[in-house]
Amino acid sequence: MKKALFLMFMTISLVSCDPATLNQILSVPTSQADVANALKQALSIGAETSSQQLSAKDGFYKSAYKILLPEEANTVINKLKFIPGFTNIEEEMIKKINQGAEDAAGKAGNIFLTAIKQMTIQDAMGILMGEKDAATNYLHKATYNALYSEFNPVIVNSLNKYGALDYWTKAVDKYNTIPFVTKVNPDLADHVTSKSLVGLFDVVEKKELGIRTDLSQRTSQLLKDVFAKQD
Repeated sequence: MKKALFLMFMTISLVSCDPATLNQILSVPTSQADVANALKQALSIGAETSSQQLSAKDGFYKSAYKILLPEEANTVINKLKFIPGFTNIEEEMIKKINQGAEDAAGKAGNIFLTAIKQMTIQDAMGILMGEKDAATNYLHKATYNALYSEFNPVIVNSLNKYGALDYWTKAVDKYNTIPFVTKVNPDLADHVTSKSLVGLFDVVEKKELGIRTDLSQRTSQLLKDVFAKQD
């Protein structure tokens, strides 16, 4: 009788719940949902840190993530650096492409966050107990191509903003007037986009490692509770 009354009570309770509450009760276990939310939170913090750090003045240019010119560009530079008007071409170009990367990095946060929202609970459970960079690796594998496609036009606009592409076009045009040279014109936008994403993902990875290994970087109760499981 008691069992029957209990079952009847539970049935009435579930039926009386509003749809949102009922869905929550019947959904995946809270612990798994917490894992997914904690990992999304950790990656979101990493993405925000990455975007803010590298979009700051000289965030690329005067940091370990400084972007150098592609190797093919040295062919042009070595010929032009003795010609008036191009004697400082290498440093000028490096400064301009890094300014472009810094400008674009400020817009990377939203692109990252959109990708992070796509992480599933199944993804999260494996990531939590994985390697120290498992979340960043997941984000890289799952989103790199999409991020590149979205980020490349941003880089192009930023390079144009600082005159990098125009300056490079003038340099290449001048180089191509030199007798007997093999014409070359490296894709600067592709180079800067790729190097920018390397830097952005590296900062995300460092932040993930910090949250995994440094209790003081777990800035919410959710992060503390979930990442305690992998300590």
